[in-house]
Amino acid sequence: MTLTFPLAQAPDEESRERGRKLFAGPVEFLRGVVAMSGLPPADRAEVCFAGRSNVGKSTLINALTGRKGIARASNTPGRTQQINYFVLGQSHYLVDLPGYGYANAPLEVVRTWQDLLRAYLAGRPTLRRAFVLIDARHGIKPVDEEIMSLLDSAAVTFQCVLTKADKVKAKDREAVLAQVRQKLAAHPAAFPELILTSAEKGEGLATLRATIAALA
Repeated sequence: MTLTFPLAQAPDEESRERGRKLFAGPVEFLRGVVAMSGLPPADRAEVCFAGRSNVGKSTLINALTGRKGIARASNTPGRTQQINYFVLGQSHYLVDLPGYGYANAPLEVVRTWQDLLRAYLAGRPTLRRAFVLIDARHGIKPVDEEIMSLLDSAAVTFQCVLTKADKVKAKDREAVLAQVRQKLAAHPAAFPELILTSAEKGEGLATLRATIAALA
């Protein structure tokens, strides 16, 4: 029986090298966007990272790029309060979306972020894929399903990336993966492969880099 939403296989040597070169090249913060008018020209492939507050999004971006401070990691939920654009080589934008869940901000500010997020997802023609980060210790929570439903309605393909895999015991991993697969089955925009990562141990980073490089 073919497994629904299998783990992505490790990339072949050529794909791995393409991903390595992309992330080893220039990676620069371009701008923080707080309104659609501030978006850079849609002149290259774009991928975005979305995740609940404290899912490890900034830490994963830093690990992918091999640069400790490129995305600011913080223990304060809701630190990322804008759409942060990074130039990735000559071919990509890497976009860090505001953390969702329980942002440490006034309700009106949160609503403004949500409106911007909806407008961005629905109106960015060069957005190739969204990567929705899920804490491997907890699986998909209702607030994650909200962002997935938003991506469904915007017809933006999203791929689930599980973070902090090193924090999960092997015996518990399959239960979490089963829960994630069951939840994703209800989302038509879900890409049919999962990527399991650990920023701390380096697990899955080559696979994620190669996946992004292939979306040029």
